[in-house]
Amino acid sequence: MATIRDVARAAGVSIATVSRVFNDHTLVNPETASRVLEIATKLDYWPNGAAQSLTTRRTQTLGVMLPELFGEFYSEVIRGIDRQSRAHDYQILLSSSHSNGEEVLIAGRAMLGRIDGLIMMAPDEASIETVERVRRRVPVVLLNPRIEVEGCCSVAFENFSGARAAVAHLIGLGHRDIAMITGPQGNVDAEERLRGFRRALADAGLDPEAAAIIPGDFREAAGYEAGVTLLARRPWPTAVFAANDGMAVGLLAALAAAGKRVPRDIAVVGFDDIAMAAYLNPPLTTVSVDACGLGQRAVDLMMGAIESGPTGGSLRQQLPAVLVVRQSCGSDITGTGMLEQTAGDGGAVRRGRK
Repeated sequence: MATIRDVARAAGVSIATVSRVFNDHTLVNPETASRVLEIATKLDYWPNGAAQSLTTRRTQTLGVMLPELFGEFYSEVIRGIDRQSRAHDYQILLSSSHSNGEEVLIAGRAMLGRIDGLIMMAPDEASIETVERVRRRVPVVLLNPRIEVEGCCSVAFENFSGARAAVAHLIGLGHRDIAMITGPQGNVDAEERLRGFRRALADAGLDPEAAAIIPGDFREAAGYEAGVTLLARRPWPTAVFAANDGMAVGLLAALAAAGKRVPRDIAVVGFDDIAMAAYLNPPLTTVSVDACGLGQRAVDLMMGAIESGPTGGSLRQQLPAVLVVRQSCGSDITGTGMLEQTAGDGGAVRRGRK
């Protein structure tokens, strides 16, 4: 295999120059750098990453720790992180924690020494405990954290206002008996969406304690089971707000299996605006959040945090959650093929195509 000495000899430059080209080519004359890279390609030279990290004290790798690695939402978050990381000449090292405290700690320890920073979704107490340990060693950027951690940057969605807008929209359509399928217990996203649901009811003079609250876990099966439970009630609710689109999909399946028509018998609204939401039958009214953008913003925050060091600033950012109105909530459809709804006090509303 070709070595750095072979490349230097063939290019007629010093070993130090070859090293600079691969570590930071801006320090080398562009013509020289181009010649070195061309020769390195011909010789099939691969830089030693471990040796480079000793020189630069950087691994050019970001750790990413998420509760799950499957599903449209998480895949979009990962896509955003990967895209923006590569734009900064970084790679990612990915791990799943399953919101288990022991798994989070094991994965965090395994990554240390191999990463320059950790992007982590910390929706529960177990995750936060690990963050406190890791942040003393490498910079940490939190996604939708349960609480703000001193010394960590974070980026989160406006879960509360998004849920509030969705339920306020249902109330504006005349619904008074609105049920909710919640997310996992202890998950901050689920809790904020439940809080938004209750606030919208209270704003309209409805009793939040009288509403049917069905526990879920963000999975399709939980939505289906919740649908069966709700249909066993007499009377069943006229509308249901699902804390994510996955459960809304399961709910729609349960309603279809029972012969119920959406939205004529029961209106349905979800949260996340996953790719398939617009193609369901009927198309799903949902709260849109930019999961890919969440990942990209986290990487941008990480680049600043790496320069500041593990105990740098604590910049916090929020991304909007916007209600997208489609047919599943029962809005009137105009001849233009657009659903005409204006923004209410609960939050922003965007028009969605049929």
